[in-house]
Amino acid sequence: MQITTRQFESATIVDVVGDITLYNTPEVRKMLLNLLKEKRVKRVIVNLEKVKYIDSAGVASLVEGLKVSREMKSGFALFGLSRMTREVLELTRLLKVFEVYETEAEALLGGSSPTGA
Repeated sequence: MQITTRQFESATIVDVVGDITLYNTPEVRKMLLNLLKEKRVKRVIVNLEKVKYIDSAGVASLVEGLKVSREMKSGFALFGLSRMTREVLELTRLLKVFEVYETEAEALLGGSSPTGA
């Protein structure tokens, strides 16, 4: 799995490539918490276009990122969910909890038309 970040105006986009599983969840968690707590970014957008699978540990790290973002009064959104990733979030009833967008452009606009709402 690879994680990179890039800045677009006030948003930090976290690009994840590869499956998010118990084995690499600590990397995802560390990146999200660093951005939110240490760097205090205004908005984190997680790009899941190249994530084919996410397990419960991966979901937990996204939930923790969302929780911390709310505590820090930051935005937190996901986009580019694969069919499998979307199904996992639907089964856990978390799809409606996250701001979820189809594309990066929609996520950057933020709040206008999340598909999970």
